Amino acid sequence: MKIVVPDDFPTVLTGSAAERRLRKLGDVMVYTERGADHEHELARRIGDAEIVLNIRAHARFSDSVVAACPRLRLISVWGAGIDHVDLDACRARGITVANTPGVNAHAVAEHTLALMLAVTRRIPSLDAEVRAGRWPRAMLVQLEGKALGLIGLGAIGRRVATLAAPFGMRLLAFTRGADAGRAESVGARHVSLDILLRESDIVSLHLRLSAETQGFLGRDRLALMKPTAFLVNTARAGLVDRQALIDAMQHGRLAGAALDVFHEEPLPADDVLLSLPNVVLTPHNAGMTPEVVDAGLQRAVENIERFLGTDAR
Repeated sequence: MKIVVPDDFPTVLTGSAAERRLRKLGDVMVYTERGADHEHELARRIGDAEIVLNIRAHARFSDSVVAACPRLRLISVWGAGIDHVDLDACRARGITVANTPGVNAHAVAEHTLALMLAVTRRIPSLDAEVRAGRWPRAMLVQLEGKALGLIGLGAIGRRVATLAAPFGMRLLAFTRGADAGRAESVGARHVSLDILLRESDIVSLHLRLSAETQGFLGRDRLALMKPTAFLVNTARAGLVDRQALIDAMQHGRLAGAALDVFHEEPLPADDVLLSLPNVVLTPHNAGMTPEVVDAGLQRAVENIERFLGTDAR
């Protein structure tokens, strides 16, 4: 059984208990150098694989990539997001796609709260000014009494609601599917998207990226938000119209944003986001804790075991 890990960069699997467990299942090849973000290199690495364990979302399993892998039977994804996998192409070729939903929910929710506090309290810029010898006296934003709008109530969105409630925030929620009492169960009021955008002081995104949600917050929807409001995105960059967001922040139509996800990763050195003072940026690492990494990798290997009908523990 040929198993390939084409994208252990930066390294998380190599040397782990999950790797040792994986190597009991077949002939395993792990690539620890960058390159899987180029489709031709990704196809070269996995061309004769029967099973792929995918670590990074920058490895895009397009139709042309999977077409170049005639023996491929399973892609086991570390993480919940599978927007980088062409599911139609896999389905047409009988390739199973598995993921590990919910593993990082608590860690990402904590990071979401941290970003809310960082951007509303201006912590990064104030820290930089104090280190530079200045003593700024800027007014800050208090979370108590503010409206938090949650777009999406999956595992992460629900956990954010639970963590935000003790701050005394008023919780609003919008779900693309039927609410089925989910909002009420976390103390939120289920509202339309327009009402959420108009009333929220902070909007936090927790949707999956798909063809239907690409550009979900475009120019018109961002224009509904208060000029004093903040946007937090720990989900996927593609949910937001990048240029519309930049324009809104540059022209005072939004107070600021806190982002853990980007349309291009890593960010180019000349990216305009780096020059905006009202933006807090983290490098797509909201779920990077030892607990999440270990549990997620073990689950990804477990998905392979289940597919093969074995247990390598």
